[in-house]
Amino acid sequence: MSKDEEFTAYVRERRAHLYRAAYLLCGDEHRAEDIVQLTLSKVYSAWRKVRKADSVDAYVRRMLVNSHLDEGRRPWRRERVGDVVDRPAPTGPGAEDVDELWTALRALPVGQRRVVVLRHYWGLSVEETAADLGISAGTVKSQTSVALANLRHALRPDHAARGGWR
Repeated sequence: MSKDEEFTAYVRERRAHLYRAAYLLCGDEHRAEDIVQLTLSKVYSAWRKVRKADSVDAYVRRMLVNSHLDEGRRPWRRERVGDVVDRPAPTGPGAEDVDELWTALRALPVGQRRVVVLRHYWGLSVEETAADLGISAGTVKSQTSVALANLRHALRPDHAARGGWR
């Protein structure tokens, strides 16, 4: 199988998952597409090296997170607290719960959101998350703890009545 065929097969299999992760990281469908496209162009350029890695998914996941970090460093892309994200409204049973969860996740500081996405969406260990983000395991643990406490607090029924975050 040629390089192009291998890469195309990988993209066909994993692109939707990469998009969902990018969307969870940035909260904007257009930025998520940009991040995935940037990531896949980097992956294609380094495909010979990537496919020899112990875990292609881990290598690509790290590139995705780094692409998100790079996007956030651009002055016109910096997230501001309170930014409103245009996205399709959830429908069907439990849609309100999904919307509340999304709002709570989106309100987390970017660092906490990254940790939550890597730990609970990707299912990574503390050590894998630390390696992907280039931070210590202790930082991953503390950010996870604070983020989950913030999410629990935000999802309490009396949260809105009490004026938001603690």
